[in-house]
Amino acid sequence: MSDHVRATADAAGAPPASRLRVVSAVVLLAAWIAVILILTLRPAPVTEGNMGGIDRVLSVAHDAGVPDAFNYHALEFTANIVMFVPFGFLLALVLPSRLRWLVLLAVPTFSGALELSQSLFLEKRSGNIGDVLSNTLGGWLGLALAVVLVALIHARDKRVVSRAFWFADRG
Repeated sequence: MSDHVRATADAAGAPPASRLRVVSAVVLLAAWIAVILILTLRPAPVTEGNMGGIDRVLSVAHDAGVPDAFNYHALEFTANIVMFVPFGFLLALVLPSRLRWLVLLAVPTFSGALELSQSLFLEKRSGNIGDVLSNTLGGWLGLALAVVLVALIHARDKRVVSRAFWFADRG
């Protein structure tokens, strides 16, 4: 193993960050932001003209045992959470670990900006504080998943590097 790789790994306590991981996260984050913008800033709500399909989905869910209390509003709230999980996850992966806490501020700020834009600029849309709340919950859940994943990868990488050093030292 080269002295440069050993020094880089030893200085940080782990191997250097994978460029492929970072570039992949940046590309996926940009793509996911585009998806969010398309869904949230289109002139008409996604549900316009689709309520029949949504009602059928809810009917199938209720027939499968989902409580009747899970209605359109609960579905919308859940969908907003799900939409923002990848945003929080990918944003956390893009940021250096020491700045990862910024996701806690970035998610509600981005969501609030989207909802404000809907209220100010889109005639058929309206901003909703409940959407900011559900989006924020989703983004923060994504952050938590990213923190856990990064910790698991970091631990695995440390084991792999330690094993490589052990074998390298023994010839």
